[in-house]
Amino acid sequence: MSMLRNLNKVERRTLTAAFLGWAIDALDYMVFTFVLTTVMVVMGISQGQAGLLATVTLLFSAIGGWLAGILADRFGRVRVLQITILAFSICTVLIGFTQSYPQIFVLRALQGLGFGGEWAVGSVLIGEMVRARMRGRAVGIVQSGWAIGWGAAAVLYTLSFTIFEPELAWRVMFWFGAIPAVLVFFIRRYVPEPEVFTASVQRTGRKGSDFLKIFAPGILHTTVLASLMCIGIQGGYYAITTWLPAFLTKSRGLTVIGTGGYLAVIIAGSFVGYLIGSWLTDRLGRKANVLIFAVLAGIIVVPYTQLDLSNSVMLVLGFPLGFAASGVFSSLGSFLTELFPTRIRGSAQGFCYNFGRGIGALFPAFVGFLGDRMGLATAIPIFAGGAYLVAVLAALALPETRGRELAP
Repeated sequence: MSMLRNLNKVERRTLTAAFLGWAIDALDYMVFTFVLTTVMVVMGISQGQAGLLATVTLLFSAIGGWLAGILADRFGRVRVLQITILAFSICTVLIGFTQSYPQIFVLRALQGLGFGGEWAVGSVLIGEMVRARMRGRAVGIVQSGWAIGWGAAAVLYTLSFTIFEPELAWRVMFWFGAIPAVLVFFIRRYVPEPEVFTASVQRTGRKGSDFLKIFAPGILHTTVLASLMCIGIQGGYYAITTWLPAFLTKSRGLTVIGTGGYLAVIIAGSFVGYLIGSWLTDRLGRKANVLIFAVLAGIIVVPYTQLDLSNSVMLVLGFPLGFAASGVFSSLGSFLTELFPTRIRGSAQGFCYNFGRGIGALFPAFVGFLGDRMGLATAIPIFAGGAYLVAVLAALALPETRGRELAP
């Protein structure tokens, strides 16, 4: 890719560190989705308890993202990024040694703190380090690391459960969470603080500022709109990805949904969506990318829920589903980076994205409650479509930031 060749050495190393960090976080996070059934049997927990394990991670990731953003404004992006990666890695490994549901619950919550913090700080770091004309593509490439980590988790699942008995295999998968710790040594050696951040510190004479300034009169409008955009994007994503597999399997009787082939198509679509979205972000603008993919994601859920589709057709449609639902995320990092001044950028970006994640995590519950009354075929498009509509309206109200240079 020509963009990668145009990056200087520091930009390329930062991109590598952020990409690997997000990919490995995805691997560690998605491991849980693969082993959940086994954990339920081994630990003797109910579906409700299993659902809480997923919810608590997302909710605490929202808290972790905001806290990490605040700390990044005060102590530096690189230092806090290392702490979040280590915290996430340690908690993941420890889950593999747990003996009870409460132990898993606590560690999943702590894991969420590091998970949310890694994205918040990593996206600020890459956004500040890369020049404006390539920032969208760089942040989008980092975002595509999620699909790589997801695919790696699928491969790891296959290998672990082939080599070991299920009672041990699920623990082995969590023990692979030690891998991110190696990345910390790379970051410490090769990734410096962004010049725009150090210049801001030198100009103001101190690190960071009062994080409550993201709610100051001159900033509040942007904070609210950016948070609504993040709620819409993530609420729509969670509403679709949480309930569509169950709906298609139970209500439509499709068998392809649970196969590795369908998962591979979804992951491939996600990866391509991230890359195309990153290109569009620099080519057409941050707002345009959000609008295009949010509309596509809102539309594509309709045939999934309203048409009686065969297994073969559903297998093919997995690609556009992954493409649309993931591509909308490509512009978020650069958009949020450019919307806020350096002195509060970490706090603002951490809050907006993770507030959106916290509220968005409630959408699967909303779909479930309405689905009990009206059926999932009605509930899924209502909440997914409504969420993406919120994202579109919020994005339209925000200024376009493509090409904006970051000032200290």
